[in-house]
Amino acid sequence: MAGLVSPDDAVLAIVGEDTVHRVEGLPGESAPVGLTLALGRLRTLGVTGLRVALPAPGHPLGLSGPPDFNARALAAEEAVVCFGAAYGLVPEAYEAGPEGDVHAEVVWHVLPVREAPPADVPSLGEAERELAEALHEATAVLSKLDVAGSGPVAEAAIDAYRARAERGREVLAPGYPPRAVRVLELAQRVGLLVSLAHDRGHGAAVTSAEMAARSEALRPVERTARRAQVAAYNSIVEERERGVR
Repeated sequence: MAGLVSPDDAVLAIVGEDTVHRVEGLPGESAPVGLTLALGRLRTLGVTGLRVALPAPGHPLGLSGPPDFNARALAAEEAVVCFGAAYGLVPEAYEAGPEGDVHAEVVWHVLPVREAPPADVPSLGEAERELAEALHEATAVLSKLDVAGSGPVAEAAIDAYRARAERGREVLAPGYPPRAVRVLELAQRVGLLVSLAHDRGHGAAVTSAEMAARSEALRPVERTARRAQVAAYNSIVEERERGVR
């Protein structure tokens, strides 16, 4: 949308390891179309950028309405909101193929959205500060309860994450500010630690009070990590909206 890469390169990055992505409900199209055509059509409709939304129950992060779009985005736990035209896209993933060779296919449903500021998205500076504070506070509590993501399984997962990060240093598409890369990398690492803590069950938290403390420590950290990811992904659009770019 910014004109910094070709449509074909953008499609390859979007599809990743999935088999195919299609777009359904695009204005002017009576049937699902491929991503290359869809991106071009969105540009002709006035779309100049895309925002990501990562909502969770009770937290409509990145959404602006209407209720129908918000509900579908919440069910998918993710959505894309267009900048420059009042459309949003919600993905629906399918598994296809025989056992042992299962692959993913995705249909993006285009829906009308309300043109309004997205909910609860911080600036990059705010997101970076919040991440540092939340990580410091939660680490102390989780370490005490032995659920901070330590041990060989956690260390192996973190090593694998670092290897992937080093292998593909292009964390964001071309054109993003360096601070967005830094914030996204930290947010993803914090999200990984939260995921590891969840996967390890209750760790050494054996009383109901300790389990409640563990959940209370994880909840705001996970929320902060999601907010920071959205801030990083959306930063190029936010800068353009403020006239920085």
